[in-house]
Amino acid sequence: MLQEALWIGGGNEDGACPEFIKEFCINKEVKSACLAVTAIGVYEAHINGRRVGDFILAPGCTAYHKRLQYQTYDVTDMLEEENRLCIAVGTGWHRNRMCKGRPEIHEKPCAVLAALTIEYADKTGEKIITDGSWRVKKSRILMSDLYDGELYNAALPETEGAAVTVLTLSKDMLIPQEGEKVCEHERLKPAKLFVSPKGERIIDFGQNLTGYVEFSIDAEENTRIRFSHAEILDADGNFYTENYRSARAVVEYICKAGKQTYKPHFAFFGFRYIRLDEFPEQVTLDDFTAIAVYSDLVRTGNIETGNLKINQLFSNTLWSQKGNFLDIPTDCPQRDERQGWTGDAQVFVKTACYNYHVKRFFEKWLGDVRAEQRENGSVPDMIPNFWNGAGSSSAWGDVITIIPWQLYRMYGDVKPLADNFDAMKKWVDYITGDSLQKYLWICADSEKALWKKHYGDWLALDAPAGSYTGSSSVDFIASAFYAGSTKLLIESGKVLGRDVTAYEELYKNIVAAFKKTFHILKTQTEHTLALYFDLTDDKQAVAKALDAMIKENGNKLQTGFVGTPYLLHVLSENGYAGTAYDLLLQEEYPSWLYEVNHGATTIWEHWDGVREDGTFWSSDMNSYNHYAYGSVMDWVYTVAAGIRPAQAGFREAIIAPTPDRRLGWLDVSLKTAYGRIASKWICGGSGIRYEIHTPVPALIIIGGREHRVSEGSYIFWT
Repeated sequence: MLQEALWIGGGNEDGACPEFIKEFCINKEVKSACLAVTAIGVYEAHINGRRVGDFILAPGCTAYHKRLQYQTYDVTDMLEEENRLCIAVGTGWHRNRMCKGRPEIHEKPCAVLAALTIEYADKTGEKIITDGSWRVKKSRILMSDLYDGELYNAALPETEGAAVTVLTLSKDMLIPQEGEKVCEHERLKPAKLFVSPKGERIIDFGQNLTGYVEFSIDAEENTRIRFSHAEILDADGNFYTENYRSARAVVEYICKAGKQTYKPHFAFFGFRYIRLDEFPEQVTLDDFTAIAVYSDLVRTGNIETGNLKINQLFSNTLWSQKGNFLDIPTDCPQRDERQGWTGDAQVFVKTACYNYHVKRFFEKWLGDVRAEQRENGSVPDMIPNFWNGAGSSSAWGDVITIIPWQLYRMYGDVKPLADNFDAMKKWVDYITGDSLQKYLWICADSEKALWKKHYGDWLALDAPAGSYTGSSSVDFIASAFYAGSTKLLIESGKVLGRDVTAYEELYKNIVAAFKKTFHILKTQTEHTLALYFDLTDDKQAVAKALDAMIKENGNKLQTGFVGTPYLLHVLSENGYAGTAYDLLLQEEYPSWLYEVNHGATTIWEHWDGVREDGTFWSSDMNSYNHYAYGSVMDWVYTVAAGIRPAQAGFREAIIAPTPDRRLGWLDVSLKTAYGRIASKWICGGSGIRYEIHTPVPALIIIGGREHRVSEGSYIFWT
């Protein structure tokens, strides 16, 4: 649809967002009309003053040098006899400073490409495309930036506009919309307005979220509104933004005369609080609404328990997933980062798949992973690789094997495997050729140099002073994931009917070399990975040692981003489900419920993001909306409730609950392609009651006894 259209630009010389305008008349009956549009930046289109579609920050975030989405909209009902099509363009990801490491992306000019195709009732047609006949003017959005916020002048008078510049830009990277659209979701009213010890007027929305604030006001012309965003208050109850680093996260609005309502067009924020830096003396809370913005995902999973704090933990996980699934799976939504870190995504993908239907979301992002994969097979640590990082860490690059396999297991579609199989092979082959020792992944000086090669067990609590990578051997971790990715490559190849004989032999050699080299295990994470990846000949001894380490540490974990997602799984799989529950229910630092007890409404980046005395871990890297540790919820789905696919896509299911009386009761459900699976257990004085519902044939395991059932509802007692 866009091949005839021309890229046009101009109008943003002073940093304002330009608005591209085309006026046209229609004197026939319209049968159908479709608008296709994309931009270098992000856009909003309006026809006759009405917004086209509800996609926020279209065309979305991709590896722009190879993949730029365009959207199509049915606009049949929007056309009149006299029409005005306006397309405003903001910086977005494409031209934000987050891309300065990629001049081939960042230095492209602001531009728009559009085509309106009209079919008339008399079977004739017309196409209106972007070309030199359009006009461009400065919009009322005087500044927009994903990090810094937005400046809007509602009092700015209309201008006639000027001629556009026709640009010579490629269309080779254009692709139709692949991912879920980003749109508005929950609307939250303020919980309270208060004045801090510093005299700041602060509005608390009661929930950390990603999005923006809409407000209404009746004001005189040129009244200035300014407010800042924050996730948390300091120990004294004052507004705190140091953890945003260089991101200003400010909204500024200059009023027109009279009643008006405003919300940002091309900015989003991670926040719970706003500080009214400039605002009239009278504040009416009903005039403010926080709007959550994220990809349009369908909720599939639900968890409720007899423990209110675990319920809050689940809510925190949902909110962190929503807040960081804004077109790409980001690390955090608030500071000057917001990048698609691969390690975070792969450790959380299983929980993500249970919470929401994320197949299309991840398939689109995996297209960017493939686009960014280097010729030698290495995978960058973040996708899109906007920072132009040269790294390719174990457990981060393994995203290319882990996520496609998880999508296949959850949804039963071989497409993620077929699309990514060659990229999986390239990744495993890259590791094979990169190591200093055959059949392992050993790198020079990898134990000494921070970020030189691998991130290790990122943010593990057993790290020596000054280190972020933990005390687990990075060569151990890298070699364990080498084995894991090779095994997933083999399993994927078998599903697809590919010849993986050579990789089966490679896998045998990796396992043998690993067992010979890494026979002494030191840390909780090393014990966990040896069990999870089946890299030990004595699982009972390793599990017993891991259990002892946890008990000696006061029933507390020491694991980071790499060990934590698998810790409870390997404990329960090897006879220590009670210890897994000890960790889940632990309330002292470090633990999931420590965060809950300290008022968290999302998952923290650090176990001690807020210390007992109210001080913070640091200002440099301390996000309060970071979903990685929320990966614990997949253990609740698959072990505590026991809901697992027996066949890919849940054509058949396994339901094997693991109850614990300390939780009281557990009620978990999952919507699958075949219907809703539910697993509920209630601990009573005379035993435990199990209520199971399955829409597919299932193997139900209760108290060690197996029951093969057809679809239906079942009750068991132990």
